[in-house]
Amino acid sequence: MAFVKDMLRMWAHSWKRFISIAMITLLGVAVLTGIYAGCRDAFRSTDRFFDAQGLHDVQVLSTAGLSNGDIAALRKVNGVAKVQAERSQEVTFDLDGRKSATMQEIGTNGIDQPYLQEGRMPKKAGEIAVTRKFIRDSGKRIGSRLTVTPESASSDTSDTNDTNGADGTNETSGTDGAPSFPTKLTIVGVVLDPQNLSNPDGYSAMTSFRSTATTDYTFFAPSDGVTGTLYTSATLLVKGGAAESTFDESYENTVKQVTDRIDGTVKTDRQKARRQELLDAGNKKIADARAEADKKFADAQSQIDANRQQFNQQVDQIVSMQAGAAAAGAATNGANAGAAAAAGATTPQLDETTRETMRETIIAASPELTQAKQQLDQAQSQLNEQKASTEQTLKTKENELKTSIPQVRWYVQDRQSLGGFSALKSDLDSIQSLGNAFPIVFLLVAVMMSLTAMARMVEEDRSLIGTYVGLGYGRLAVASRYLLFALLACLIGGGLGLIAGFLGIPAFLLVVLQGMYVMPGLRLEYDWLYGSLGIALFVVGVLAATIYACVQEMRQTPAALMRPKAPRAGSRILLERIRPVWNRIGFLGKVTARNIFRFKSRLIMTVGGVAGCTALIVCGLAINDTVADLGIKQYRDIYQYDLMVVSDDSDASAMRTKVASDGRVTSSLDVRIESGDLTVAGSGDGGSGKAGSSGSESIQLVAVPEKHLSDLGEMVTLQPVSFGMLGTSGVGKTGSLKLDDDGVIVAQSAASALGVKAGSKVRLTNGDGVQATAKVSAVNRNLIGSDVYVSETYYAKLFDSKDAKNTKNSKSSEDSEALTWNAMLAKLSGSDTSQTDYAESLEEDSSVMKAVSCAHMADSFKFDLMGAVVALIVALAGGLALVVLFTLANTNVSERVREMATLKVLGFFDREVHHYVNREMMILTVMGVILGLPLGRLVGGMLTMALNMPSLYFEVEVKPLSYVIAAVATMAFALLVQLFVNPVLDRIDPISSLKSVE
Repeated sequence: MAFVKDMLRMWAHSWKRFISIAMITLLGVAVLTGIYAGCRDAFRSTDRFFDAQGLHDVQVLSTAGLSNGDIAALRKVNGVAKVQAERSQEVTFDLDGRKSATMQEIGTNGIDQPYLQEGRMPKKAGEIAVTRKFIRDSGKRIGSRLTVTPESASSDTSDTNDTNGADGTNETSGTDGAPSFPTKLTIVGVVLDPQNLSNPDGYSAMTSFRSTATTDYTFFAPSDGVTGTLYTSATLLVKGGAAESTFDESYENTVKQVTDRIDGTVKTDRQKARRQELLDAGNKKIADARAEADKKFADAQSQIDANRQQFNQQVDQIVSMQAGAAAAGAATNGANAGAAAAAGATTPQLDETTRETMRETIIAASPELTQAKQQLDQAQSQLNEQKASTEQTLKTKENELKTSIPQVRWYVQDRQSLGGFSALKSDLDSIQSLGNAFPIVFLLVAVMMSLTAMARMVEEDRSLIGTYVGLGYGRLAVASRYLLFALLACLIGGGLGLIAGFLGIPAFLLVVLQGMYVMPGLRLEYDWLYGSLGIALFVVGVLAATIYACVQEMRQTPAALMRPKAPRAGSRILLERIRPVWNRIGFLGKVTARNIFRFKSRLIMTVGGVAGCTALIVCGLAINDTVADLGIKQYRDIYQYDLMVVSDDSDASAMRTKVASDGRVTSSLDVRIESGDLTVAGSGDGGSGKAGSSGSESIQLVAVPEKHLSDLGEMVTLQPVSFGMLGTSGVGKTGSLKLDDDGVIVAQSAASALGVKAGSKVRLTNGDGVQATAKVSAVNRNLIGSDVYVSETYYAKLFDSKDAKNTKNSKSSEDSEALTWNAMLAKLSGSDTSQTDYAESLEEDSSVMKAVSCAHMADSFKFDLMGAVVALIVALAGGLALVVLFTLANTNVSERVREMATLKVLGFFDREVHHYVNREMMILTVMGVILGLPLGRLVGGMLTMALNMPSLYFEVEVKPLSYVIAAVATMAFALLVQLFVNPVLDRIDPISSLKSVE
């Protein structure tokens, strides 16, 4: 019992060490669990939401639409739980200019169900539910009416290009069965699209601009009133997919098994079957056209024959009359009247030659008969020509049918192909990676500080330890005094750290996340396993340091322990050997130098602890500086143009005329901009495969006219980038990169996220959903957005293939037309404010779809999520620095109580004692700061390896002011600690402190 009482008394006496270890553990556990818990809560709530709304696991798209046979084949695939056929249609409407939307049928099989936020779900034809983004942009509300116009051509369900024949019929059923939706609409509800959780009122980096193949909004409509037998897509749920977390690798493996089965069997068979259906439909149309033409020609020929027969009868009648009159005249001139009468009563018989001669004579003598005969001959000639021409056209179509109908392609995609899903996952993964990296530094510092504190604690009790061991107490029992002390401090600190880690920090992060994404049903949850392991990690580290300190002392005999520890033997330090310097240092300076460099363990612990804390602060500020400069670097340095204007294809000419007539442009470059995808190309045909199987990134595909390839460098700074170790990159000389016809130039942000380098093969998807495998000729420096630059010739080579013939913007290689340049990059005159105002005024024009001012983007760009994490890291690092300095200062004082007492006996005033002790701590702090500043820059330089976020590349930069802030903050903490240490120095009693321990 006395042993326990003494132990408790010893714990109470060492309350400062207890608080230090508890605080370090608290901070470490909070960092370890806090960022993880915030991201995990977001992951879990999102996964629950996806399961509740039935977000598809797999989506199948086809270049020729999907038929009922395709849907039936997908249902038979092993591992497929549900299949839902979906119909959609692109429409346009007027909303401060021409806007586009996708009319999406609400599925009846429970897949991709929109989440109702306000109002009710549409049930009848003409009712729709819209997203909050549309409500915000349009100013409409529930009950408002809207009239839309279907797009003139839809690439989603178009089978082939319609080719009109001479007879006015179509070659194939290009748009037969295409979905059609009501056009007079009433808003009855506001919903959240489960495929896109972006918060329309939160942060949104405008890094990609829509082309004619994309839409601004999505409208959800019931099946009532929707017509069409072809489906835009098929969405699938996989067996066992809902039981897995959608963000885990196990889920990806489950889905991949099903997509592999679709790719391996169903895909090939149904592609062939669908193409055969198109061929059969084309042959049937040609056969029907031939039968209809033959019937028309036969009717026309019958009419001509009837008219000719009537004409011949009239001529023959005139011939007979003239022949009879001639015979009667000849008889009148004869000998007797009886013979004449007999002759006049009988029509003379004419041979065929004479009759034909008389016909020609009669026709030639009569203008009316001549004209009638010419009309009959002309009609016959025209009919013969039409018959020959139609037959030739039909034969040509028969010959060209197989070549004109492209090979049908299926695209099998998983959730990674959804831009909203991949953005959320990448954001959370990147923040979580920071949460995994920084606790390592906290753990190392905790172990170092615990070793320092416990080693001193054990050393102070040397004589007591020796007494207990001499009285027969076991070394384990004696060591338990210190082990339990450290364990209790860790448990209390860890418990408080769990509260901060699973409640405080996640609540802070989720507030920021909810400003970026809408996550219904979000709640904070405790992870018993991770929380327990978090505490256990620090308990093991601190106890290991305590055990080491105990073993170092207790391996001696009780007699040795009960005697004072012999002072270290005197030795020279390196500075003493530099005589010119040493001789000019004062006495106290020499004492300080010896104290600092002779006690190497204290030197290492202090410098290492301070350096680690300083490095954390620098690293946090590095993230802040990097994010703060992203907008300026991208929109003022990389983008040399001042304005980007995007229009619909049909309005491209009007848009350019409008911009030119305003007189603000000093130079410009016409380009084509499409929203697409870039995927790391796998094996096999690049035109097929599963999007997102090896990593996918949403891109802005920029096609440049062949005659103006050299002008691209005047609008965009082209600098080649090479990637090094640990995520570092090297930037080449400005202007050394040129766009050519041998490959595409990929933005650094996309290349870094996907591991793409110059010479890599990637799969590009253009605005019409056509995929092609392209070669990467170079990687260009780019920080925001994922631009892919391609020349006009290489674009045609990639997408004007047979696979692309079915799209509305693609032509065959024989009669390929120039691309429609639907965008303009322009340099403007005037100030930044006037350029921003001009861009806003352009957006009000009906011919302009999007107008973006680089000056506005540079000023308004911000990254709230990363800023919040930076503030959190800097605050925690500052707290750690304060605790570390407090621990080291108190340990330093406790080690040198007799020395301080001696100084007081020698006549040192309290202020002189303060200066004597604090000077050493300040010098050690300065040394730690000097080491921590470059260390923080080194850690910050590796951030690009951890932060692979969509459309963002962190080109790490640390401003000089950040170094100053980190150094000043650390020194300020050191000065603050002195305020707590000085009273301890004042309370040292020289008499009691100098008593002999013997």
